[in-house]
Amino acid sequence: MKYLIAALLCLQFHSISYGQDMMELIKKVKAKLDQVNDYVAEGNMKTDVAFIKAPVGKVKVYYKKPNRFKLKRDGGISILPKGGVTVNMSTLIEGDAFLALAAGDAEVNHVKVKVVKLIPTAQNSDIVLSTLYIDVARLLILKASTTTKENGSFEIEMNYGKYESYGLPDKLNFSFNTKDYKMPKGIALEFDDEEKQTEAEKIRRKKGSVQINYSKYTINQGIAESLFK
Repeated sequence: MKYLIAALLCLQFHSISYGQDMMELIKKVKAKLDQVNDYVAEGNMKTDVAFIKAPVGKVKVYYKKPNRFKLKRDGGISILPKGGVTVNMSTLIEGDAFLALAAGDAEVNHVKVKVVKLIPTAQNSDIVLSTLYIDVARLLILKASTTTKENGSFEIEMNYGKYESYGLPDKLNFSFNTKDYKMPKGIALEFDDEEKQTEAEKIRRKKGSVQINYSKYTINQGIAESLFK
């Protein structure tokens, strides 16, 4: 019996230690992202949602600490589900109201990563669980999968280049389940019969995606608060 107790205590200590290691890793990633107080990013956005036709369009993305975010698309609506509208990694690891648990190793685009699961401790958090795939050598989040209470699940995958020293991606792919998608104002789907309704439901069950290719970031130059209103 005493050996079993000793083994359990050892396992508990190892789990706590490993959890602390993951929190330290998250802190290092956050420190890299915290270099950025604000930015304006320019690029192109491609939307692939079955029930909405949207051509490739130019976008500007505005961010300001701690969680101010705005995306403006030239000509037409910005199609991003409410639950993942920020597409910004800083918002996922803002503060320390979460537990960070080790979930093994994996590969993302042939890069070895540590898998870390974040469980929010705040009762009012809309996020249920986030899984981060972290390139430890570069302290970069290459992929993040998030499940929310109100807005379904979404996944963000990022490629880095010119701005990786700030933790900012050159390319971002945001995918989500269209059945959880909340239609922007001014868009409605109308159906005349039951057959079309059934077909519409099939469409909504598919995955949608939004791809943003950033061409330029203007970092830490200051952004007026009024821009986000």
